Amino acid sequence: MRKATSLVMCLLVGCMLVTVANAARRKSAKADDAATAAATATPKVAASVSIADFDSGAKPNDIGGDFGAWDKDPNDDTQGCRESFFSPGCDGKGKCMKLTYSVDSPNPAYNGFWMKLQGYDFRPYSKIVWWIKGDKEAGFTTKCKFELKNQTEVSPYYIDNITDQWQKIELPLKAFKRISDWSKMKEFVVVFEDSQATVKKGVIYIDNVSIEK
Repeated sequence: MRKATSLVMCLLVGCMLVTVANAARRKSAKADDAATAAATATPKVAASVSIADFDSGAKPNDIGGDFGAWDKDPNDDTQGCRESFFSPGCDGKGKCMKLTYSVDSPNPAYNGFWMKLQGYDFRPYSKIVWWIKGDKEAGFTTKCKFELKNQTEVSPYYIDNITDQWQKIELPLKAFKRISDWSKMKEFVVVFEDSQATVKKGVIYIDNVSIEK
């Protein structure tokens, strides 16, 4: 009788150990499946990314990139561009970027503003957006060039309807036809050119540069 009881107890214990082992294996399998799903899941992409709203009044931009004005010939005092923060921004608050330019020179002249894009991946997005206006009192060109750059390619686009009122520019990325690789973008550039400017000296404001789906 005692041997039978011992045998039953051994069988019960064995069954319990098998059950625990099976449960552990199922738990481990579920954990592995969850880890695999997490590793292969597509990261969530924001509907829009602010590149620069300039509200901080300081560098860097909203994705960590530097920015500033540039001149074709810093030794030519009759041409140049300088950047400064200005209040308010396009929404009536915060700050924007003020670009004071001159291409009124007897020499070939062009200059503008550059902003680093930190190798940002533009592929999930379909357009680049910013706000722009000219300064009615200082005067302004109604036409200027914007460029996007990756590591090896540069593509321009001319805006020719600038007014003294804030307006939203929404450009499809496909408008920059010379860019074939959007995976690592390098720079956003504003260019004032003596051959294109409708007013050779003046002030342009830009604000809220972003990319959107």
